[in-house]
Amino acid sequence: MSKCLVPTRISLIQLRFDPLIQYAAYYNFTVYPGNTYDYSPFNASIEAQMYNAMYGKGNCYDKTVDCYTTGINEVCSAADTFCADQVESVLDNIADRDEYDIREFLDDPFPETFYVAYLNTPEVQAAIGAYTNFSQSSSTTGTAFSSTGDDDREDGTVEDMRTLIKDNLTVVMYAGDADYNCNWLGGQAVAEKINSAGFSDAGFVNMNTSDGVVHAQIKQAGAFTFARIFESGHEVPFYQPLAALEMFERVLAGKDVATGKVSVKGGSNYLTVGSKSSTYREGNSTIQFVEVSQDATYNTTTNEPNPVNGTASAKEKRSVKLKKASLRSVMRSPKVFKRGKRN
Repeated sequence: MSKCLVPTRISLIQLRFDPLIQYAAYYNFTVYPGNTYDYSPFNASIEAQMYNAMYGKGNCYDKTVDCYTTGINEVCSAADTFCADQVESVLDNIADRDEYDIREFLDDPFPETFYVAYLNTPEVQAAIGAYTNFSQSSSTTGTAFSSTGDDDREDGTVEDMRTLIKDNLTVVMYAGDADYNCNWLGGQAVAEKINSAGFSDAGFVNMNTSDGVVHAQIKQAGAFTFARIFESGHEVPFYQPLAALEMFERVLAGKDVATGKVSVKGGSNYLTVGSKSSTYREGNSTIQFVEVSQDATYNTTTNEPNPVNGTASAKEKRSVKLKKASLRSVMRSPKVFKRGKRN
């Protein structure tokens, strides 16, 4: 008799669940309450412009509600285009910053892409049973999704998450806190909207890892977890490989995410006991104010690029003037740049 493989544990990284929450989170991450890197990329005029684009009459919020209400492809596509151009892409076009890591400029060399060639070697493909080549993205697929306004649809994803949790699956949502595109403020808001049993009573605690460094803060109720990963862009396993690996191992083993020592099953009463908010602030020490060489490599210990060809690191090259200037004044002069990559 054939058997069905039923998943019992799900790990979700940097996902968009609810466009109304996520588009608002772009404003929240860059303006108010802001990110934990103490970096404000816009002047007051741009901040007001972004707020209006989000909440002004007939703008992003209203257009997205129309999409939710009608479900019409053309309505949703128009809403997504407006929100992407007028809200999300302000960071790219005005501040010249990478949506996937606000610490870096738009022309960010990280993560490196050598893994694509590795995944497409015959040995790897044979080992994992792959029958097609790996591609990072597909313009054909992206265009198809865009034509229906997929990015502007909620389509029951929050309720689907509730169903997974009610079915006693272990579910972990995690986000790198330097990622703007699917930022942790939006992810946290979605986790709160899911409202898994006990989640509102849980608090944030530090994640213990084998290197003794705190790489994340965890909020867990039963088998549902939200994790904020420090000093990490969009692809968490690249920026914080040890934390990502140990979190993954703990999920597979049915252990709590914070310590890996407590057995936790779906429907259990386990709660992390800590502060209601994740308040740790990195500050601006890893924000790059000099464009990073495309030949640079990333240091997961210092959380910034390594020096290239024996030159000083970006941190060391910052002038005394930049160190003393307020971050808000750094990007005072807006300039238009091409729209960045978007997944």
